[in-house]
Amino acid sequence: MEVVRHETERCEVLQGFQIIHSLGGGTGSGLGTLIMGKLKEEFPDRMMNSWSILPSPKVSDTVVEPYNATLCFHQLVETSDLTFSIDNEALFDICQTTLKKSNPSYSDLNSLIANVMAGCSTTLRFPGQLNADLRKLAVNMVPFPRLHFLMCGFAPLTAPGAAAYEKISVADLTQQVFSPQSIMAASDPRLGRYLTAATIFRGSNVSSRDVEDAMVAVQEKNSDFFVEWIPNSVMTSLCQVPPHGLRMAATFIGNSTAQQELFKRTQAQYSAMFRRRAFLHWYTNEGMDEMEFTEAESNLIDLIAEYQQYSVAGIDDLDEVYEGEEDQVEGYENGYEEEQ
Repeated sequence: MEVVRHETERCEVLQGFQIIHSLGGGTGSGLGTLIMGKLKEEFPDRMMNSWSILPSPKVSDTVVEPYNATLCFHQLVETSDLTFSIDNEALFDICQTTLKKSNPSYSDLNSLIANVMAGCSTTLRFPGQLNADLRKLAVNMVPFPRLHFLMCGFAPLTAPGAAAYEKISVADLTQQVFSPQSIMAASDPRLGRYLTAATIFRGSNVSSRDVEDAMVAVQEKNSDFFVEWIPNSVMTSLCQVPPHGLRMAATFIGNSTAQQELFKRTQAQYSAMFRRRAFLHWYTNEGMDEMEFTEAESNLIDLIAEYQQYSVAGIDDLDEVYEGEEDQVEGYENGYEEEQ
């Protein structure tokens, strides 16, 4: 923490922190959330974002992944302002199906993550029209404080060497970036509804008119996948600086109720193990209490129920839901005004 304090003192305008960690292992889930908690205590008015690699059934390294992930979710709900959900299963599928890599390495997976992270931070590093900082991104993307788990995607996803020969338009980019095959988490957005979304376009030939037309077309074509009680829920940002090796690219960030599929998968695995108290002694021997596991599971079940509630809610169903939910957004906006 002393190193962090020293580095923050050198910052002119500290926006917040971004933590990259895995939820499956003990170090990423345990130490990662501990660091986030310490940073939140030390800098309570700064933004806390996490890039979280979720465990997946096809790519598993540790048998206790459901325990680690559930305990980590329990902390992320409270300490994180934005959590970008990524899992190795989706990354492997993209590499094998889209990029035609028969045996993708972790370097290939990390390259996909790097593309998305670079796209999401574009407006922090280059001039942009919207989402100019972490706080404004949170204000746009998080309608309710606990529902801050986001899915993300990137386009174009092309095989190595093919990008230079493909001619792509803004409409093509938009169609690709909203496609389930471009989402880097193993949850199908078609199984839920978007509360909010953001698209960041990069390229010297990208015009705001083309972007507006493409976004209107997407929302009209897929209106059933957007909640009707949040108007103008898709934000756009333009940057004239293209990514290295591409003429134009798009990054997608979505707050979809389909995220509950990720939580349901983890909760089912967790419940099956915890009912039999399997592997629990490894945690209790280190000083943890069984009640911590019960609380973590209850919190995850509540989170799933909240996503389900907003997935089916209509305009007339939200009178009680809104009570008390405005405080978090007001806190974001007040902090943003203070920085200005």
